[in-house]
Amino acid sequence: MSTLPTDDPQALLRELRAQDVRSIDLQFTDVAGIVKTVTIDAERLPAALENGVWFDGSAVEGFARVAEADMYLRPDLATAAIVPWERPRPDVGRTARILCDVYTPGGEPFAGDPRGALRRAVALAESLGLRYLVAPELEFYLFRKRPRASAPRPDDQASYFDAADGAARVIRKRVGDALHSLGIEIEASHHEVGQGQHELDFAPTDVLQAADAVVTARIAIRTIARQEGRFATFMPKPISGAPGSGMHVHQWLYDLEGHNHFADPQDDYGLSAEAQAFLGGQLEHARALCAVLAPLVNSYKRLTAGQEAPLYVTWAQLNRGALLRVPHLAERGNLGTAIEMRCADPSCNPYLAFAVMLHAGLRGMQDNLSLPPAAEEDLYAADRRLQHLPMLPVSLSEALDAFEKSTLVREALGLHLFERFLEAKRLEWEEYLPVVSPWELERYLGAY
Repeated sequence: MSTLPTDDPQALLRELRAQDVRSIDLQFTDVAGIVKTVTIDAERLPAALENGVWFDGSAVEGFARVAEADMYLRPDLATAAIVPWERPRPDVGRTARILCDVYTPGGEPFAGDPRGALRRAVALAESLGLRYLVAPELEFYLFRKRPRASAPRPDDQASYFDAADGAARVIRKRVGDALHSLGIEIEASHHEVGQGQHELDFAPTDVLQAADAVVTARIAIRTIARQEGRFATFMPKPISGAPGSGMHVHQWLYDLEGHNHFADPQDDYGLSAEAQAFLGGQLEHARALCAVLAPLVNSYKRLTAGQEAPLYVTWAQLNRGALLRVPHLAERGNLGTAIEMRCADPSCNPYLAFAVMLHAGLRGMQDNLSLPPAAEEDLYAADRRLQHLPMLPVSLSEALDAFEKSTLVREALGLHLFERFLEAKRLEWEEYLPVVSPWELERYLGAY
């Protein structure tokens, strides 16, 4: 656990000097969830706290146009920590990391800051006397080298829950130790179904800290994998015919006194009326949420039959093909009833993903939505009984159509983020459309 005194700037600076920290990486994400970094000398921290660190927002994906470019970073000292995966070098000293919020020249939170969107969602929940906790499950692949034109080569030939060996064992151990030193608790890590595929299970925590943890873990995994001679990717579907990588998210809603608002022991599924309405809200808005939770062209190669990924807008308890699942209580310790979202993948921006999930659930509670029957049948079977079920989008384009029509998502993100996200993703789809894939060449070149 990090021992930096994050509640006292002067004490923090003294500790950084004592730990030979000479530089600080100030970090934030763009609309796509890519981490951006500006590095300052550690002695500049007091000035950064007082005046911010200015940058050109027009150069950051989805942030601002040239006419509205100037903005500044305000470090969030609660996230200050010494970078644990950096190789020690006495000639350059150590590095600390601080996550930042983005502000306009007028001193207002910038409407296009993804972390700010999640802060607004948290504030909405708090105004209702509620606290939103989540526990993501982050899946990723390890390859022996960075894939090029040829098919990527997985790091191992192992499968689900097999013992990690070689580089993978070292990488997962180092990642776990590094995250623990940053105050991020990993409940478990294990090998997933795919060869070279792994999963980290985060402990439940407040949603803003969970989003920070996902952003940090992705950096840690990629950096440590590279140091160990491997390449890590959070691409949802990097190998044809192999399992895709998801980021299932377990959700709880507590009041400020610590009572689980999802729990009702008298209900067959353990769901309170509020939980049913929250779940109903996420079902109601699922197609629009999908563009944020599964934001890549490649994401929809994972959301297909046979991938243990959802196809239909349904809920269940046992059925892992459902979009939303209510796991047995014993699966997550003593926190009580939870709702698991299963269509999100590890390429998403967690700040935006968690923000829209929370807004959708709260809207369901506000509208007192009822819950359709659970779908415990085989959701992958080609059966006429499933034809009445609404389906998730089958492409990024279809997801963006639903996203664009959604007033809920527009309100959750704010107009600036809504427009910038839509603009960036429409461009991504347009760039993808004219590309001729290897599958097309193999299928059609000789036949026609």
